[in-house]
Amino acid sequence: MRIPDRAKIPEGVRFAAASLRRLRPSSAPWLQSAAVSGDRLKLEVREREEIGSRRTRRLRAQGLIPGVLYGKDHARPIVVPERELRSVMTGPSGLHAILDVVIEGQKTVHPSILAEYQQDPIRGTISHIDLREVRLDQPIHASVVVQLVGEPAGVKTGGMLSLVAREIHVEALPADVPEHIEIDVTHMEVGDVLRLADMPAIENVTLLDDPHETVIATVSVPRGFTELEEAEAAEAAEAAAEAAEAAEGEEGAAEDASADAADAGESTESEE
Repeated sequence: MRIPDRAKIPEGVRFAAASLRRLRPSSAPWLQSAAVSGDRLKLEVREREEIGSRRTRRLRAQGLIPGVLYGKDHARPIVVPERELRSVMTGPSGLHAILDVVIEGQKTVHPSILAEYQQDPIRGTISHIDLREVRLDQPIHASVVVQLVGEPAGVKTGGMLSLVAREIHVEALPADVPEHIEIDVTHMEVGDVLRLADMPAIENVTLLDDPHETVIATVSVPRGFTELEEAEAAEAAEAAAEAAEAAEGEEGAAEDASADAADAGESTESEE
């Protein structure tokens, strides 16, 4: 999980499906519920003198998580108790809480955010963190998770809901960065495409992704049903072609029979 320190505006997600249509502006409004990360949590850390993989493994064995506190002109190796770190990461504001970092033995408070963390691939435990000092009066760039709410009307009629963009990039003051963005998709029908441009503005938050190219969610016909319909259509077309061929054959046979009868009649008249 990473919160970028610079805007990384993707070119957008293109959804190449001709059967999908863009959501009409007249559709029901979308609900956006942003849990603001205004909570400020104190996190006490201590400076780390031991550097190196062997020493960091020893720290983890003691229940301590190594990390780095990045400031404007410094990068301080730190260590924080795993239990205390888990407490702040699972709080109401989740990963977007503002952390009042205090270094052991000092009184200075360093307002910071969790910039990045690493997890053990097997155990799933946190193995390293990066904290970045921020100014509360200056905007930052962050990635915010998208959560879909409700069951689309199109799903109830056999469609399939797909979440395309799981995160969107925003710019806001640290206290205004949403923990997540909830979008009500209950009014999406089969064929609807929800783009970033279809979402109303969020107060004090600037969306950085391309509003017309960034697809948030779609409701489409399941692939299996589409293939079945295509197969049935192909069979119907083949049957129609065979029927037309048979009809042409019967028509040709009838014409031949008529011609033969006419020839026979002419032959009888000439004999007489």
